[in-house]
Amino acid sequence: QIQLEESGGGSVQAGGSLRLSCKVSTNNNICKGWFRQAPGKEREEVATVDRDGTKTYTDSVKGRFTVSQDSTQSTLFLQMDSLKSEDSGMYYCAAGGSWCLYGMKYWGKGTPVTISG
Repeated sequence: QIQLEESGGGSVQAGGSLRLSCKVSTNNNICKGWFRQAPGKEREEVATVDRDGTKTYTDSVKGRFTVSQDSTQSTLFLQMDSLKSEDSGMYYCAAGGSWCLYGMKYWGKGTPVTISG
């Protein structure tokens, strides 16, 4: 069982930045990613890092968000710049058992992000 714990959420004004962190209880080389869910909306994938280092982003965050992990692959980050009100929501860190194409198996409890203005 892999545990994930997010941190770094908060409230900022539009145009600002936030950096989310996710501590992963394993440094195994597995797919990891960030998802978000706004009130009344379905959860959506934001960014992922696959086993070979390939990064993918949903179109709405391309050029503004950057996903990365530390050298031990036990902490996942999401740098969010030029934030917009539509970026608000609960952000979840997730990990799969292998490659990203097999989906996510483990989830954190989430960290809230609120963008105002």
